[in-house]
Amino acid sequence: MQAKQSENSSGGRTALAKLLVIGALLALCAPTQAANQAVEQAAFTVPAADQPFVTNAVPHLQAYLRIDTVNPPGNESRGVAYLAKLLEAAGIEYETAESAPGRGNIWARIPGGRKPALVLLHHIDVVPSNEDYWDTEPLSGEIRDGYLYGRGALDTKGLGIAQLEAFLALHASGRKPNRDVIFLATADEEAGGEFGAGYMVREHASLFRKVGFLLNEGGGGSQTPGGPLFSVEATQKVPLWLKLVARGNPGHGSAPQAETAVTRLVRALHRISQTKFPARAHPAVADMFAGLAPFQAGGQAAKFAQIEESVKDANFLAQLQLDNPPLHALLRNTCSMTRLQGSAKINVVPAEVTAELDCRLLPDQDPAEFTKELAVIINDPAVEIEKLMGFSPAVSSIDTALFKEISELLTERYPGSRILPSVAGGFTDSHFFRDMGIVSYGFAPFVLPPTDRRGIHGNNERILVAQLEQGTATFIELLRRFTR
Repeated sequence: MQAKQSENSSGGRTALAKLLVIGALLALCAPTQAANQAVEQAAFTVPAADQPFVTNAVPHLQAYLRIDTVNPPGNESRGVAYLAKLLEAAGIEYETAESAPGRGNIWARIPGGRKPALVLLHHIDVVPSNEDYWDTEPLSGEIRDGYLYGRGALDTKGLGIAQLEAFLALHASGRKPNRDVIFLATADEEAGGEFGAGYMVREHASLFRKVGFLLNEGGGGSQTPGGPLFSVEATQKVPLWLKLVARGNPGHGSAPQAETAVTRLVRALHRISQTKFPARAHPAVADMFAGLAPFQAGGQAAKFAQIEESVKDANFLAQLQLDNPPLHALLRNTCSMTRLQGSAKINVVPAEVTAELDCRLLPDQDPAEFTKELAVIINDPAVEIEKLMGFSPAVSSIDTALFKEISELLTERYPGSRILPSVAGGFTDSHFFRDMGIVSYGFAPFVLPPTDRRGIHGNNERILVAQLEQGTATFIELLRRFTR
């Protein structure tokens, strides 16, 4: 097989960015075979009542992976129909809604006590695949050498099935939980979420009226020589997508002018490219670096532990950018130039040219103030800045009962493991709910070899069958403890 990744839409590339920081964390802790075996053999007793749900996770995920919900176009209603069948079989009422033809969303509720409700969120859609570079058919759900293959196995149908089995187990227990628990599966996350989570918060806001917590994608565990390393995503850099529009006199390419739209845009882009936005350690980022410090060699451990001071060291920042660009990006606002559009003909000087910027801001950065700062840097009234997309800054506190339950359970089940609050360089649907004041964490209960994460948006996406079962058992126990 050739080591080539499939190309995805801009939405897919954006979703891939959310995984870069997890990959950066894991790159610092390269696994050994001994570490792999230690995690795979991690043992805990699954209660007899939970075993059917743990066992069902494998065939349920196989069937889910075989349903084509590739976005574009999505067709998530196909996945909704499958999830509805499982809920019906368990005697659980549910609701569905389409934001557009074929763009389905589904949710169900287990009523409970008066404590703030918990939402279990995953997205139904998956990114495209190039089957020429897969060992199996991408939508096969095939099991081979202990792995379950399929687009969505990790992002995020596998997580969705683990959540669903925990939801079904809670319902089957007959126990009234201390809070409502809502299972929610949405469309369109891979293209921004407007037909899924965005639609739900706009058109079905009452569903979230008493919600206090949400679990979603964005974190996970990995095998390392020192034991499992888990990240729990608590905030994200704020995306701000901008378009620069430069205008000038058109003309013929054979008669160069002193100033054109093209020269103005080139100058503006050069000024941006030469600007290094101030480095600083947001508190959530500082916590993450402190958690990573024990994994660093030599003097880097102290640098990570004291990152608020280390950001003042230009040499440290330059080396970090070379060694680990995703981690470096968490220490400052950034802008990447991604798209350019100019003349339709080589011999025509255009009246208008554009460039698009993918800017990612620190979690407490005001986007409007940043845009004003960018205008000062460009310093050209003939270059306009248009906002294409942007979200509000939001951080979920880790000083909560849910984060405590996650940490205690993982420490108990995986002795020697480390649990780190993390900051994502990209974004997930969690931002829709953080904007509503809902504490939202990215947490997947699977412990993966770091190399397996390459399959997310890449080739041969897969999950170890043993880890699917073990992660499902962990999610069942987490839900039991948090709702007792």
